[in-house]
Amino acid sequence: MSGPAQRGLLRGLVITAVLAVLALGAYVVFASLIPRSSQDGGSGQVTIGGPFELVDHEGRTVTDRDFAGRLMLIYFGFTNCPDICPTGLQTMAIAMDELGAAGEKVQPLLITVDPERDTPAVMKEYVQAFHERLVGLTGTPEQIAKVAREYRVYYQKVALKDSSLGYSVDHSGFIYLMDGEGKYLTHFRHDTTPEQMAERIKSKL
Repeated sequence: MSGPAQRGLLRGLVITAVLAVLALGAYVVFASLIPRSSQDGGSGQVTIGGPFELVDHEGRTVTDRDFAGRLMLIYFGFTNCPDICPTGLQTMAIAMDELGAAGEKVQPLLITVDPERDTPAVMKEYVQAFHERLVGLTGTPEQIAKVAREYRVYYQKVALKDSSLGYSVDHSGFIYLMDGEGKYLTHFRHDTTPEQMAERIKSKL
């Protein structure tokens, strides 16, 4: 085989190998962010959720135990989110209204992924625009990182060159439903309708 042909073959093999590594890496990242229904190590526990300690929109320290006995409907987002967060929160709000009296057994929560800007005061004004029972939770960057890991939530700052905001936050858009003991029941994707959400929540009450 001639020199140019050998170099061409080698270049093709290198490109193929690089693409394979990138594809594998993308799959691993994607798979790690998708809520699983599989079990972890034979323990019988799904690998989503866990204890947390955060600050609510009234400035009070709260933990997951403060919501014991109620289903938790949890969304991770932030107040400067331009579209996906308001849509998800509106879906949650309408679903809560659809539940009627049964909604008293469900606690909707917004956990910020932008704790540096989303102070309790900012969160309070924001959550009140969606539903009277929606609780906003914030905390230190370390506290938010911990709860995000527990719920397999991806989030990442993204610089905005032509905006006074300075940055936005890319994040996954799942809404989680946890039982009265804080264990994972199911999750809702961004295209779930309020009616579908309400029906699935009713089936878990």
